[in-house]
Amino acid sequence: MTGTILITGAGTGFGREVALRLAGGGHDVIAGVEIVAQVAAVRAAASERGVTLRVEKLDVTDPGDRENAWTWDVDVLLNNAGISEGGSTVDIPAERLRRQFEVNVFGPVLLTQGFAKRMAARRSGRIVFMSSVAGLTVDPFTGAYAGSKHAVEAFADALDQELAEFGVTVATINPGPFLTGFNDTMFETWKSWRDDPAQRLFDYSQLSFPHEQYDPEPVYERTVRVLLGEESRYRHLLPTEMEAQARRQVDAQWERELNDGSRPEPVQWALDLSPATPVRP
Repeated sequence: MTGTILITGAGTGFGREVALRLAGGGHDVIAGVEIVAQVAAVRAAASERGVTLRVEKLDVTDPGDRENAWTWDVDVLLNNAGISEGGSTVDIPAERLRRQFEVNVFGPVLLTQGFAKRMAARRSGRIVFMSSVAGLTVDPFTGAYAGSKHAVEAFADALDQELAEFGVTVATINPGPFLTGFNDTMFETWKSWRDDPAQRLFDYSQLSFPHEQYDPEPVYERTVRVLLGEESRYRHLLPTEMEAQARRQVDAQWERELNDGSRPEPVQWALDLSPATPVRP
């Protein structure tokens, strides 16, 4: 038996659907949502599907919420909560850059500390991080998000080594470009920046997410399997057909030379693609 599964960031996207599917399979699930308004919405979604799902407010950046969560008996933790801040590294306002790391890195790691110690004490448990292919590679205008996910990869790797002797396993899910709205809204965050647009290096009204996007079904299916302990791999890059490409990109860094002053292809894609462009069959 898997025991109780806690999913953070379950108010929307991957987290919400995975929580509902696990609950539909009869598993004991706690759906942690960032704001109170999401509690009722997720409960309603569970009711519509006819499943039993416990929904709790859990803002991973809130120390009080983290302390409250540590009182729950959790066997499996999915650190899914996350945000994405788009924009050039030279333009993103300081407060937005800090917020990116508070939500994606510091909050989840601090939340994990309390649960990991309890898991280690009982010599069992599973910790899964919803990372990203952006934790391994980087696109233009995603430096803040990719930086946070690279940090997540480092913490996950360290935890896996540190907790092994205590019977606790760690894994990562690394989604590529999936059509959930998450990637496209990343390229709209500039609309709420409190800066002088005239000082920006780029006109963000002309930019979009620089990739065609996939149907998210593989992420739901694989994440459920990982949480239930049905997969033995540490890293799960999805869709699987992107794995070879990601490996090539990582390996290419060893031979990379200084840029030649011309515009890279991914920057041009950000100018050419429309939002929510699906992968062509």
